Amino acid sequence: MSDPHDDHSTFIKTPKQLIVAVVAFFAVVILLPVMFSQLVTAGRKAEPSEEQTARLILPVARVELAAGGGAAAVKGAKTGEQVVTAVCGACHTGGVAGAPKTGDNAAWAPRLALGLDGLTKSAIAGKNAMPPRGGGADLTDAEIARAIAFMTNKSGANFKEPPVETAAAPAK
Repeated sequence: MSDPHDDHSTFIKTPKQLIVAVVAFFAVVILLPVMFSQLVTAGRKAEPSEEQTARLILPVARVELAAGGGAAAVKGAKTGEQVVTAVCGACHTGGVAGAPKTGDNAAWAPRLALGLDGLTKSAIAGKNAMPPRGGGADLTDAEIARAIAFMTNKSGANFKEPPVETAAAPAK
């Protein structure tokens, strides 16, 4: 017959085994995460250079100031291509959040039935994930219409792009 206390015994029977078990436990709890973090961050530089940082934040930190003359200085004077490049292309180039890609005739076909005026009203108000005015709060209605005509004409439409307003010549 076996001793009833043997059923409840542990594998640690001496103080030396207890010390080894405690050291092994802490080695696993502390060293394993440290080694894993070293593996994950291996090969990365500690601090990116100023040039790398500037390049990484460029898409969200670009500021354009228009002083003096030029088409950009006149409110409402941006061409459709300029607006698409600066604002609309962020989503419509890659189809972000369900935006129809520029040049994808099949994706634009049902939208073209609204006509240039209907698409312009929709863009001004915002639609689905697209914010009002496509996120370009400073864009005029005419600039939005030009951008839509530019994008849709590359996608199977034949809309006439509204003319660009020009600044009046200064009086002499």
